[in-house]
Amino acid sequence: MTTDLGEVFTRLPEVLREREPYPVLAHLRESSPYPASDGVVVVAKHEHCSAILRDPRVSSDRSRARIFHEDVHPASRKLVDLDPPDHTRLRRLVSKAFTGRALAPLLPRISATVHDLLDAVPPDGLFDVIKNFASPLALSTVCNQLGVPAADHERVGDWSRTLSRGLYPLPLGSVDQEATGDAARAGGRLLVYFKKLLAEPRSAPYGPVLDVLLNTGDEGSGLSESEVLGICVLLINAGYETTVDLVGNGVRALLEHPEQLRRLAGDPDLAPAVVDEVLRYDSPAQITTRVAIADLTVGGLRIAAGDLLVLLLGAANRDPAVFTGPDEFDIGRTGAGQHLAFASGPHFCLGSGLARIEGAAAFAAFAGRVIEPKMTDRLTYKATPSLRGPESLVVAFSGVRAAPPVLSRATADHGVGQERRRT
Repeated sequence: MTTDLGEVFTRLPEVLREREPYPVLAHLRESSPYPASDGVVVVAKHEHCSAILRDPRVSSDRSRARIFHEDVHPASRKLVDLDPPDHTRLRRLVSKAFTGRALAPLLPRISATVHDLLDAVPPDGLFDVIKNFASPLALSTVCNQLGVPAADHERVGDWSRTLSRGLYPLPLGSVDQEATGDAARAGGRLLVYFKKLLAEPRSAPYGPVLDVLLNTGDEGSGLSESEVLGICVLLINAGYETTVDLVGNGVRALLEHPEQLRRLAGDPDLAPAVVDEVLRYDSPAQITTRVAIADLTVGGLRIAAGDLLVLLLGAANRDPAVFTGPDEFDIGRTGAGQHLAFASGPHFCLGSGLARIEGAAAFAAFAGRVIEPKMTDRLTYKATPSLRGPESLVVAFSGVRAAPPVLSRATADHGVGQERRRT
């Protein structure tokens, strides 16, 4: 492949919306690290990306990159753009909401939501995995954690989707200024929404995560109101969008590899391994950025302080130096958990545990209950420049099996799948 590397780099948002972007990403990985333009370096090998994510000589504050003009800055989600010690303090307080003990009570409710959504699948032999399954699962789960009433879920989801379209890490000519402006306004609406939510008098708790945020730390050492609001916006956006992409990408991979789908249907305990293989094979988080704050060398290339490092995580997750047969989808793969879909180092994804629970529940239920599912040609991808996931994934099927018996089906209002049940 002789394609100009700089030209390919500027087209990355379009490439990531293609059905098969990985041949192009493999070309960029093999050529990396390389300067895409003055002040921008592309890094796509697993070894290099992993090292940079843990290197104290790089910053997560994108505004420190010399390529950004005074009036052009990437959309921010606050916590993800902080460096120590501010990041360390906030993460320590927020992480209390995402421990194994804190997440354990969510398992029955997430399982109930998954099965309620499959119970409510339209009976006409076609259903959109994103609209009817992945999106309501992810949105209701994260909204419930933050105390968002069911009536507001779709409104909050719309703002989150708009925000994602403007979270643009590549400061080159193809920046969509309209999307960036829309994202800023959507972020502002989310902040106003949560400010009003916090001001409402209530006798019941807000939601497990929001309650932790409001009550963490000793007097004077907890989170300020602005910090709580910023974290709420981050959690809604990251917890919703990437989980939708995880489920959508995973269902597509399983449908395109029917032997793997049958394997999972026969052994639902493989579901956690499926999550890791999906994250490796077709990662929702394709791109992240860091800024060099000191001169350093990566793969023999000298990088100057102020250079923006664009890390192609999706390409790194198919690096043959780490993964045998990287372009094969194998839910029994050894070492799939070495992927960088949740990043690494200080900014390792806080919500990874919750995403794993949702993904495992969704994949196991889909494999076990949907009868003879098949891909259709109705597959399109979202215009989210650094993320990858279907906008629509319509599946043909011949029926849905009854849900397996469970110890406890949640009856609380989670805003989805209450129309009817299959028997």
